[in-house]
Amino acid sequence: MKTFVPKEDQIQRDWHLVDAKDQVLGRLASQVAHILMGKHKPTYLPNFDMGDFVVVINAGEIKLTGQKERDKTHFWHTGYIGHIRSVSYGDLKRNKPEYMLWLAVKRMLPRNKLRQRFLRKLKVYPGAEHPHVAQQPKALELGK
Repeated sequence: MKTFVPKEDQIQRDWHLVDAKDQVLGRLASQVAHILMGKHKPTYLPNFDMGDFVVVINAGEIKLTGQKERDKTHFWHTGYIGHIRSVSYGDLKRNKPEYMLWLAVKRMLPRNKLRQRFLRKLKVYPGAEHPHVAQQPKALELGK
């Protein structure tokens, strides 16, 4: 029996539309990461980019459980000495909700060279409008 190794033109990539309204951030991010990697396909290989494109709308209406809007903080460093920055997830949700979801999905993907390829297939929008109508994304109902 031979191992199936697909060529680039043999990989079928679909477009999925996910409505993030009233979804919990972590649960939604893990399901989106699963689709981006292609783990939902029977031809999944861990060393190939087999995943589909995912368009997420209404990212501004994602729910955070508990007191995470007030207590959870995103930290980053500018590269200069002593320049660590932070922002609460409540402020992040108000100002850049698409970045909040993008960051959660990024952290759930494997830390290897394929991560950037996976993230290029993720499109996140804070409202209900998106410019990917021509790709005819199929509505995907993710569990709450």
